[in-house]
Amino acid sequence: MSKSNKKELNEFEEKLIDLTTLSKKELIQRAKKFSKQYCVGDGDDFKLKDCETKASFNLGEEGKPLVNQTLQMGVDALAAMQDVLYAQDKWSLLLIFQAMDAAGKDGAIKHVMSGVNPQGCQVSSFKAPSSEDLDHDFLWRCQKHLPERGRIGIFNRSYYEEVLVVRVHEQILKGQKIPQKLITKDIWEERFQDIRNFEKYLNRNGTIVLKFFLNVSKKEQKKRFIERVDDPDKNWKFSAADAKERGYWDDYMDAYQDLIKNTSTKKSPWYVIPADNKSYARIAIASAIITALEEMDLEYPKVSAEKIAELQAVKQALLDEKD
Repeated sequence: MSKSNKKELNEFEEKLIDLTTLSKKELIQRAKKFSKQYCVGDGDDFKLKDCETKASFNLGEEGKPLVNQTLQMGVDALAAMQDVLYAQDKWSLLLIFQAMDAAGKDGAIKHVMSGVNPQGCQVSSFKAPSSEDLDHDFLWRCQKHLPERGRIGIFNRSYYEEVLVVRVHEQILKGQKIPQKLITKDIWEERFQDIRNFEKYLNRNGTIVLKFFLNVSKKEQKKRFIERVDDPDKNWKFSAADAKERGYWDDYMDAYQDLIKNTSTKKSPWYVIPADNKSYARIAIASAIITALEEMDLEYPKVSAEKIAELQAVKQALLDEKD
C-alpha cells in the first residue's frame, strides 16, 4: 500500500470509529451531509463534465473491510427506517437507477437494499418495450410498477430511456407508432416537461422520487467489460451490443447532461454518483436514501388506549392458560 493510501486508510478508520459512537440522529445527519455533495437539486446550472467519476478516497484492498463495515451501517439504518415506512403506510419511495453499461446498477441495488424486508420492496427492470407497451404512451409501462404506500419501488432503468437511448438512436422513435406530426424538434423538451409533471404528481400524492445516475468513466467501463470477457462466470453479463454502444459514448453523455439539467428538481432530484469505485458509490446511494426517508418524519402508528387495554387483556388470558 502506498503512503498516501495508508494515510487515507488511517483517516477513514478514525472516521469509522467515530461513526460507531454516533446516535441514530447524528448518523442520519452525517449521511445527509455526505450525500448532499452529489445531489443536483435544481438542474438549471448542471454540467456533467464538472462531476467526478472517481471516489474522493482510494483505500485499496486493505481498506475493503472498513468500507464494507461503513456500508453495513448504512444498510442497517436503511432497514430500520424502511420498517417504519411499511408500518406507517402513508408514504412511498421510488428509486430510479440509470447508467451506462457496467456502471454497477445491479450490484448497488443488491447491496444497498440487502437488509430491506422483501415484502416492503419491489424491483422492476425495463428493457426494450414490448408491442403492448408501444400501444400506449411512453410512461405507461412504468406507471404499472409504481410502489404502493409504505413500500420502496426500484426502477432498474425507467421511462428515462425514452430521452436517452431513443434520443441517441432516433430510428427507435420512428418505430414507436407515434403520429408523424407529433415528432417535432420539440419532442425532447416536451418529454422532459411530461416527466417533470409526472414526478410532481407523484410527489403530491405521497411518492418521493430519487434518481441516481451512476457516473462511470469510459476507462473504467472498458476495464469492467474486459473482466466480463475474461471471467467465465461473468460472460452472461456481456454482449457485443454493449461494446457497440460504447461508440455512442459522447452522444449518451450529451443526452444525460440534457435530461439531468431538465428534470432534476428540489423535490425529485438527481444524484450523480461517482461510480468508478463500487463500494463508495453504494455508500453514497445508501446515504441519499436514508436522507429521503428521514425527511418523511416517519413514526410507528400510535395505538389507542382502548387497543392497548385490549392487548393487555389478551396477554393476561394467555398468561392464565394452563400448559
